[in-house]
Amino acid sequence: MSRKVAIVTGASSGIGKQIAKNLHRNGMDVYAVSRKVYQMNELDDLGIHTRHLDVTDYEEVDQVVNQIAKETGRIDVLVNNAGLGVFGPAEEVDLAEGEYEFKVNVFAAMKMIQAVLPFMRKQKSGRIVNISSIDGKIYNLLGSWYVGSKFAIEGISDALRLELKPFGIDVVVIEPGAVKSSWKDTATGKMVEKAAEGPYEKLARLSADFFSLSYKFASEPRVVARMVDRAAFSRRPKTRYAGGSGAKPMLFMRKVLPDKCFDSLLTALSKYAQKVLNKQTAFNR
Repeated sequence: MSRKVAIVTGASSGIGKQIAKNLHRNGMDVYAVSRKVYQMNELDDLGIHTRHLDVTDYEEVDQVVNQIAKETGRIDVLVNNAGLGVFGPAEEVDLAEGEYEFKVNVFAAMKMIQAVLPFMRKQKSGRIVNISSIDGKIYNLLGSWYVGSKFAIEGISDALRLELKPFGIDVVVIEPGAVKSSWKDTATGKMVEKAAEGPYEKLARLSADFFSLSYKFASEPRVVARMVDRAAFSRRPKTRYAGGSGAKPMLFMRKVLPDKCFDSLLTALSKYAQKVLNKQTAFNR
């Protein structure tokens, strides 16, 4: 019996690389895809197949997926991990930048799903694992573009779960909290600089400080990879797996608190983070 085949997008670093390693170690034939193939030599050395793929290039998506299916005769698991996070005031984030964030986080994920579905339907089995975020259920200051894209992934996954069940295909959502990666720097790196001397300067600093403190306690990527393992290998996977620093407490608070109370909680946490970081800065001086 041939080994099951998994495709992992955004596998050149962090969470995606660890997901590819775990699935490979647990017996899957893994195809790790990314634009940054030069960062995947380690995966090659482990026997993981690596491919160049820009998930926003829809023609390349079809070419790569069809080639993998031709080589292996099957596709069992798709892990939609490739993602982009850009935070900033909705008023000031360039519309083209926001559109690109949705293209990477939403439309590219949907294109990957479209590409693998014919093969999964033919097999009458498959797993689609969408890496969302706790921001697909909650929200964060100055995160309207990113939060909106992750809310979209949550809704799309729910609808697909019903749509694909008759074909034996499961759809699972992974909701990480803070996880060590380059994501924080990408998300907030230029936010304070862009907002400087503008109406959102104080809010930008508040948001950046919240993330800076939160990511001091970030979990290792293996926490997310283990959730993906459960989604990929469980006989009857859950519809959602949440984990990583702060994920479950924040999701619980979002569930039980009214909207305005949760607003106040987020504001208080941000101000607390800023206060802590200011004290540390003063102490270091």
